[in-house]
Amino acid sequence: MPRPEIKQVTFSIDGREVTAPENIMLVDGAKYGDVEIPVFCYEPKLGQPVGACRMCLVEIEGIPKLQTACSTPVKDGMVVHTQTERVKVAQQAVVEFLLINHPLDCPVCDKGGECPLQDISFGWGGGRSRFIEPKRHFEKPIALSPLIAIDRERCILCYRCVRFSQELSEDYQLVFQERGAHTFVGTFDGHPYVAPFSGNITELCPVGALTSQPYRFRARPWDIEGAGGVCTLCPGQCNVTFTVRDERVLRVLSRDHEEVDDGWLCDRGRFSYQAIHVDERITTPLIRDGGELRPATWERALDEAAAALKRAGGNVGVLAGGGTSNEEGFLAQKLARETLGTNDIDSRVYDASGREATLALNDPALQATVSDLEFAHTVLVLGVEPVDDMPIVDLRLRKGVRRRRVNLAIATSRPSSLDANAKQVVRFAPGDESRAAALLADALKPGADVPEQLAEVVAQLRDGGEDVVIVYGEKVLADPAGAAALVSLADTLNLRGRAGVGLFGVPSSSNARGLREAGVVPFAGPGLSAGPAGRSTNEIAQAAADGEISALWLLGVDPLETHPQRALWDAGLERASTVIAHAGYLTAGIIEHATIVFPAESHAEHEGTITHTDGRVQRLRQAISRVGDVRAGWWVLAELSARLGGDIRALTGPQVSQQLFAAVPFYNGLTLDLIGGKGIRWVLDESAAAAWPTADAPAYSTPEAGPGVGGTDSRLRLGTYRSVWSGPEVANSPALQFLKANRARVELSPTDAQRLGLFDGDKVAVGGDSGSVQATVSLRAAIPAGSAFLESNAVDGPLVEIRKSSGSLEPPAAEAAALNS
Repeated sequence: MPRPEIKQVTFSIDGREVTAPENIMLVDGAKYGDVEIPVFCYEPKLGQPVGACRMCLVEIEGIPKLQTACSTPVKDGMVVHTQTERVKVAQQAVVEFLLINHPLDCPVCDKGGECPLQDISFGWGGGRSRFIEPKRHFEKPIALSPLIAIDRERCILCYRCVRFSQELSEDYQLVFQERGAHTFVGTFDGHPYVAPFSGNITELCPVGALTSQPYRFRARPWDIEGAGGVCTLCPGQCNVTFTVRDERVLRVLSRDHEEVDDGWLCDRGRFSYQAIHVDERITTPLIRDGGELRPATWERALDEAAAALKRAGGNVGVLAGGGTSNEEGFLAQKLARETLGTNDIDSRVYDASGREATLALNDPALQATVSDLEFAHTVLVLGVEPVDDMPIVDLRLRKGVRRRRVNLAIATSRPSSLDANAKQVVRFAPGDESRAAALLADALKPGADVPEQLAEVVAQLRDGGEDVVIVYGEKVLADPAGAAALVSLADTLNLRGRAGVGLFGVPSSSNARGLREAGVVPFAGPGLSAGPAGRSTNEIAQAAADGEISALWLLGVDPLETHPQRALWDAGLERASTVIAHAGYLTAGIIEHATIVFPAESHAEHEGTITHTDGRVQRLRQAISRVGDVRAGWWVLAELSARLGGDIRALTGPQVSQQLFAAVPFYNGLTLDLIGGKGIRWVLDESAAAAWPTADAPAYSTPEAGPGVGGTDSRLRLGTYRSVWSGPEVANSPALQFLKANRARVELSPTDAQRLGLFDGDKVAVGGDSGSVQATVSLRAAIPAGSAFLESNAVDGPLVEIRKSSGSLEPPAAEAAALNS
């Protein structure tokens, strides 16, 4: 549905005239007149109010009884009183009632000093209590999950956490147990509350009943300071606040940005901060000496890296990914092209599009935003699992379906967590993402024959309203036809140049769009300007394996962990005479192949800019001092340039930002001050959008279908995926070690499991073109027969064989090395 039109109304509160949006709740409308009404249960992000705590009672002329301000919408001409004797007596009674059984934990409670119950008790309470009876007691604290502790004595039954579980994340795990004075919050079945977004309830809790186990008893509010930043652990780029004490990150909180994260965080972004300060972190340069990586000085590491790159001449391949900033990508491509003489540089994982297709697909006139997902008539999710690849999009889509009645269609190979919310669900074989996009684009053309399996989705796109957003994953672009098909699909639906609609790409790395626009692609320079073409990611891998590339330079990426064709990358890394890596942790590929390792910054130590997939440039700010001997990424690149005879001249990070903004035409005019704390969507600026290079979308033909499998064959079509819990930050965070047991899984349909004689939990060997890996069978009824999904890229090939194995289960070699490093 379209965004609602906002009308203004005028009402009176405590004798002053206030203008506020019509139909917002009175508790929010009062803030337009600088009037605060106390609340406990109310939280606008949770949706419709429940009026459970009665703390917000006010007097409204014309209504005899006191009303709850959290559930009373503002109307024109309304006269409200919040300071009358009736209101004060009622509010004091509510506070007195809440404190009857509330324990005197303030001296030790983590919420002490930032607790709404403390503030409201002082501001609106009576300062005395008539109750002298003993308080009730529960066992405390109880581990609600490995990440969250609950003190049941403190709970005031505000319902916030239960509402989040049931209405926002929709995991339905939290409920109220028992009745009356014995009521407490717990999980429905008594199992630990483990879910991708569980940590949000610790921020929602207004009294300290729910606390973060990693943060518990670590600091008090007067010991800490908050530092705004951006999480770069996934493409969501959620805005966060780092809680810092003595140059250590002790906690990560959300920093509400309606257009990016809607005020929520996934548990990966909330709890992975512990990995910043673990002993496994690389904090000094490493050089391979005697077959092992050993600590070295910066001078020696830089000198040896420069010498190795000189020896390689132009035979250097450069990969960038992860949280690499725009500035680092800009300097890397400048150094590669102008100094090393190579165009073999890329930041993409699956994307095989050329320059024309990339320009057409990312045209500013086609870009949708995160908030558009909530207000569109129809959203098509194509070839991506949001909860794994960009978790915050999963919450936004659930919100759109629940509150705005968005028509959701899912077209994926692997069953999605959003299937239950979708009106239409289509499955295709793993590896056929590009083919599915092309078939859908063809089917939507006037007069075209519509395949039976796509008929319902096509009908939904045609008849489900004119505002359509297409959410697609990078695997859709694995064939060059994928990008052209998406553009054709958007134009057929008339999405170009209209607000609130368009294409929304979910990339494979957190700053994929920013790196493309900074020139970290083989076919274009900064601003996607035309230039000599180099090798793409897959071509770099093949060239390295063939001995045509003698040096590989990895900026924030280990292709053995994140890229397909793992066997090819393993051969290429093995054959390359020099492998230079910028990394924060020793992953399998770095341990085995790196010759020089530069310690990389964490997302709490980074400075510079990154670009959201919707075109919003956001600023990274350094929250803590860099650990150990870690240096800024731009500094490392500038020092290498100086040793190689380059002309990179930068003394500070902001100077590099200025060079980037000057080199990218559509960033021209940007400054770090203008970007500020909320970022700027450059695509909304007409002059910036006009600087986007024009291109015609290339024609496409429907890709061939992948290999089929026989009904009695032991081979299955292989699909790989990366869980929301993947990545070295998760593997090295002490708070998240309980997730190790969930790794090395292969998902099968019950039909295939029965045919192969397998049961849930069986240990199996999954074999492909590059060998085999042991995994545990996980049966899912929604998996299409003939397909298997492995939570790893350790096996290559479109087809795999799965056979029962014996012996102890071991995780894939790449993950084992990362976990044990």
